[in-house]
Amino acid sequence: MSTAHAKTMQAAVLHAVGDLRLEEVPVPAPGPGEVLIRIGVCGVCGSDAVEYGKQLVLAQPPVTLGHEFVGTVEALGAEVTGIALGATVVSGAGISCGTCKPCRAGRTNLCRSYTTQGFHHDGGLAGYVVAPADIVLDVSGSGLATDTLGLTQPMAIAVHAVRRSGLTADDTAVIVGAGGIGAFITVAAASTGAEVIVVDLNEDRLELARALGADHTFLAGGAPLADQLAEAQLDPDVFFEVSGSAPGFTSVLDAAAPGSTIVPVGVQRTPPQQAIGTWTLREYLVVGTVAHVFETDFPEAIRLLSSRPDWSDIASQVIPLGELIPEALDPLLNGTATQIKTLIDPWIDAPRPALHTRP
Repeated sequence: MSTAHAKTMQAAVLHAVGDLRLEEVPVPAPGPGEVLIRIGVCGVCGSDAVEYGKQLVLAQPPVTLGHEFVGTVEALGAEVTGIALGATVVSGAGISCGTCKPCRAGRTNLCRSYTTQGFHHDGGLAGYVVAPADIVLDVSGSGLATDTLGLTQPMAIAVHAVRRSGLTADDTAVIVGAGGIGAFITVAAASTGAEVIVVDLNEDRLELARALGADHTFLAGGAPLADQLAEAQLDPDVFFEVSGSAPGFTSVLDAAAPGSTIVPVGVQRTPPQQAIGTWTLREYLVVGTVAHVFETDFPEAIRLLSSRPDWSDIASQVIPLGELIPEALDPLLNGTATQIKTLIDPWIDAPRPALHTRP
């Protein structure tokens, strides 16, 4: 559909916690330095579910949700160069100033005025979205299907976390929590050549982790992680706590040997059970990680997505925008999601199988 014909579009607009409306709104026009993207698919994230169903953390309503999108460039704003009409692009969604101290150091994810499409600006859970040209990557030559490209942003999150950890091929890594970002971190960690151990409460997720490159899997909820590692004679160097749960983080602290690197990917909402002074005495390296650095993490995410022929075990079904709440947001909120990643196609009226076959 050309913007010459499309004047309005459907958009999932968040007005308040619990108040998400599917609205008919005007198709936006790109301003200077911006591009108009016709959405192919947009992923739904746990952060979207929190903003809708629990509390406003980042979102500034009214705002169209969606920060994991891929699409086709439909129009160019003034001063845009290097991007052609019709190009397939993925968006970093995070907008940085480019001039503050972190930006000058290449840490654009820590920009002093960082904002995000889908929370601070309208995002991709709509027919079209406007995005700054400097945070879209032309992936026309990637050879990847649109539905696969819809996984780029969460894969970039994983790439960034693994880079922050300093994980190398000589290391052993533990990933606690195999759903959501944990699945993507499994891929990114395995790509370094490191030995990868995945821990989860769900046996199906552990089976998936093995398919994604995990060398060992442990079922949580029984024997302590420290005991399981000792029994298997495994001595990890890096721990990724992805579940965000207090028990998950406690299991990491109990299992981590002196000198370990601990990466709390999942955001902890309660104080740690172990005194922080113990971290000092054990000389832990605790590494924060947030979002991604578009310039470096997105190309690597595309490379990793190219490493497997099929991602149906991550995203098997694509749903229409009209089913966003019952089929995507509510399952994330109540723990009944059956897919690692749910993709939304704003141009369909009924669910369809995800297509990961390369065009």
